[in-house]
Amino acid sequence: MADALDTIPEELTGYMDNVVITVAETSPEGLLGLYEGIPLTERGDGYFGVLPDQISIYRREICGVCETPEDVVEQVRITVVHEIAHHFGISDERLHELGWG
Repeated sequence: MADALDTIPEELTGYMDNVVITVAETSPEGLLGLYEGIPLTERGDGYFGVLPDQISIYRREICGVCETPEDVVEQVRITVVHEIAHHFGISDERLHELGWG
């Protein structure tokens, strides 16, 4: 999974602010990934001293939908980019329109 995280474009990660990406074993909700935090578009002047946003990716769920190690790398990349988009304030509906749903 670390190899997959290395494939995330620097054009995205360079604009991220106060975010941690973690890999968890399983999702309690059956999700591949989850963004928890305050999107950049919703942060105001009072945004300071806040714990980092968290992007979680779920190993078991991702491996369960993949057939090969290469598929895992691609699915992790897609999942993390999807969750990074939420950090930037992009909704699930818009991500579906863009083909990242």
